[in-house]
Amino acid sequence: MDLILCHQTADFDTLGAAVGLSKIHPRAKIVLTGGAHPSVKNFLAFHRDELALIDRRTIHPEKIRHIFIVDTQRGDRIGNGVQWLSLPNVESVTIYDHHPENEHTLTATNKYIEKVGSTSTIICELLQKHNVNLNSIEATVMALGIHGDTGSLTFEQTTDRDALALAWLMGIGVNLAMVSEYAEPSLSPQLQDLLPDVLNQVETEYINESAIAFTLLKTPDFIPGLSSLVGRIGDLIEVDVLIFGHFYQQKKGKQNKLGVIGRSKLDSVNLGQIFAKYGGGGHSSAASFSIRCDHPQGILEEIKTEIHRQIPLALTAFDLMSSPVRTIRPQTTIEKAQRILLRYGHSGLFVVDQDGELVGVISRRDIDIALHHGFAHAPVKGYMSKNLHTITPDTGLSTIEAMMVNNDIGRLPVLDEGDLVGIVTRTDILRQLHQTRISKQPHLPTSPIISCLLPSFQERLHPPIWELLQQAARYAENRGWHLYLVGGGVRDLLLTGNNDTLKLEDIDLVVDGFHRNTTTEAGVALAQALQESYPQARLSIHGDFQTAALTWHNDDSLDSLWVDIATARTEFYPYPAANPEVEASSIRQDLYRRDFSINALAVRLTNPNPGELLDFFGGVRDVRSHLIRVLHPNSFIEDPTRIFRGVRFAVRLNFDIEAQTMEYIKYAIGSGIFEKVSLEKASIPALTTRLKAELSYILQANYWKKALKLLQQLGALGCIHPQCEISPQIWWQIRYLDRWLRYYNLEQENHKTPSWLLRLEIILTSLTLENRIRVAENLQLPKDSIQRLTKLEKDQEKIENDFNQTIKLSQKVRFFEDYKPLDLILIAVKSNKIIRANIWQYLLHWSKINSPINGNDLRALGYKPSPQYQIILHTVQDLFLDQKITNKSQAINFITEKFPP
Repeated sequence: MDLILCHQTADFDTLGAAVGLSKIHPRAKIVLTGGAHPSVKNFLAFHRDELALIDRRTIHPEKIRHIFIVDTQRGDRIGNGVQWLSLPNVESVTIYDHHPENEHTLTATNKYIEKVGSTSTIICELLQKHNVNLNSIEATVMALGIHGDTGSLTFEQTTDRDALALAWLMGIGVNLAMVSEYAEPSLSPQLQDLLPDVLNQVETEYINESAIAFTLLKTPDFIPGLSSLVGRIGDLIEVDVLIFGHFYQQKKGKQNKLGVIGRSKLDSVNLGQIFAKYGGGGHSSAASFSIRCDHPQGILEEIKTEIHRQIPLALTAFDLMSSPVRTIRPQTTIEKAQRILLRYGHSGLFVVDQDGELVGVISRRDIDIALHHGFAHAPVKGYMSKNLHTITPDTGLSTIEAMMVNNDIGRLPVLDEGDLVGIVTRTDILRQLHQTRISKQPHLPTSPIISCLLPSFQERLHPPIWELLQQAARYAENRGWHLYLVGGGVRDLLLTGNNDTLKLEDIDLVVDGFHRNTTTEAGVALAQALQESYPQARLSIHGDFQTAALTWHNDDSLDSLWVDIATARTEFYPYPAANPEVEASSIRQDLYRRDFSINALAVRLTNPNPGELLDFFGGVRDVRSHLIRVLHPNSFIEDPTRIFRGVRFAVRLNFDIEAQTMEYIKYAIGSGIFEKVSLEKASIPALTTRLKAELSYILQANYWKKALKLLQQLGALGCIHPQCEISPQIWWQIRYLDRWLRYYNLEQENHKTPSWLLRLEIILTSLTLENRIRVAENLQLPKDSIQRLTKLEKDQEKIENDFNQTIKLSQKVRFFEDYKPLDLILIAVKSNKIIRANIWQYLLHWSKINSPINGNDLRALGYKPSPQYQIILHTVQDLFLDQKITNKSQAINFITEKFPP
């Protein structure tokens, strides 16, 4: 005999899973180990005979061979059935469940515990795997199981697998009328009578802006179906956590009992974990337990204390606000106010009087209307709103949200004892709400838990790097600053598999302490403090904004590590392609100024909430979708080199450039912006520096071919010069150069010119001599490089005219000795096949043939150092090259005969 055991007070999920499992194991019988929910009882009153149910009193324990347990892992949840598990005749015990494993999980032969919304889902998948069919009633009871445990696919633990299982059942022929009847049952008359009294007894308190409700119902006897009552109460009152206690007396001689049912909408409050202490079970958002006790209030107080502990501090205006606040005076003109809005990308400005007191606010819409009517030179005081709503640094997120919705306000000033200290905008709220939704989304099995990334970092990072980050975080906390890991490190963590080691060579840290009036030197101060702990690191401070970098070389634990540390800042481009003007600001503004969504990610390293991921622009989504998405429509016009950067990331990461981003690139190129800011003019030194850096990154990477092709397709090389393009001929020359460089090692040959620079030189040869020299000078290429580009055509022409293929080898060597090796390489890729072959032989072979005699040999022969040395050595080497002399002995004889001492 095989048994399928349902848990006590059976719900539709345990019954549905059991029914499905009985179709896979036709010899197995379903046993209800102790009671059922009222709705399940009503269902079974009509359909018991259609299911493989037997009464547990009819079972002969000695005949049991296999036991299947569904929708629970706990022995106390299957009542007396737990005694059957240890019988010697029982050959196997198999558990199917969707609740998390814990210390109370039974020992079993097999366990199928899946992180889905319903156990019936697991069984549905097995039915499909084994091609087992169901009838309408069987499909309906399984559908009721999924509906019940997923809240009709609305509960947080619901997965796509639950939806697919439900769709499969509906395809079989679920009776929707029955689902409607039993999935949302009406309250029994008894429960309807209790509802008003229970609602009057509910006590609600607010903890960090979260509403927590408790109620205790005392009755002489057990009342079935209270979970339905709890669900109805939850629908009627708006609370985040609801704890319902039911205290009732047992029969004479038995101890009283307390049953507790909990529901939570807060991610931080894990009811399943809290109730486990009392032998309960369930999910983090829905759980229950039942114990014997005489003092129910004490247990409810313990639960309340634990819930208080798990509720995080609520976000306040202090956490959300941006600083500093851009303000203007009442006399500021509309035209000037518009320029300020444009400069900082704001949608409104606050107006303060000469004493700094807030007197009004003017929105972009107000300014646009004034400009439309021709009042550009009018003062803003005539158009500003004086009906102000304000908040304090301690105002909570929900209050701020309500104020904005109820009053249709896009921005709220934050006042601290009358001083304007910050601003919270509608965008800040939307970003935070988006951030919250991101943390609640189900994640792929290979993805880290993004709500807290510190464990992922700690597990995967090289321990010395992890300790470095912790050291930096401790120092920042001591100064009252927030510290974030930003950009590529976070992106690469999301791209790295769970079991892979994350290798970070470049780390970007951002210090956010503007709420404490942090100076722009905060990043430098942090770097200096770290160097005290890591004296082997080299500290460099650069830029007008005082960013700092720590580098490690030849260090056993942190070799080749580069750590950039900056203060959070915002920036403004005064004109296209200009060097941005920067100011200290918050981490939100710092992320907002970045280029692509995948680089606008940050992980907080300091308290509170260490490990929190900031993702205001869908960066996680784009990392998972392998997309390069720009943050702002005008990003490529403000800085055309971002096109090169976007291409570099796309090729390096094997991502696609998102369609809208591609349109922005095409618009920037088509707008003629490149012709205005081309390096031909060198009017913008900032562009020169950024473009040179991007070109070096791309041309020295192993993906340079693919990146160049994409840049050519986009027309982005026009940023170098409007006529710059890679023709088929230029492309062949670049590839031919690459072939040469595989054999001709620049470092080995003691040349300082990197390979990427030679590739760039060939690209520049697509321009006229005048334009190529101008661009090379503006890019501040090395002097040798500029000279090579300057005399390329003349040298090439001279070699092609003067070189004679028939001359002796020694003459060929002397001919090519007049040119530098790198000059010859550039000439070779531009020349005909004969010249190219001879240059190749010269560079790799002929130039490396040494004379059998050197200066030391001449001194040993009695020759005194003189200009004659060079004549003798050259003469001998020529004869050796032409094979007139083949060894040292012949060379000595020749010298003593032709050049007597």
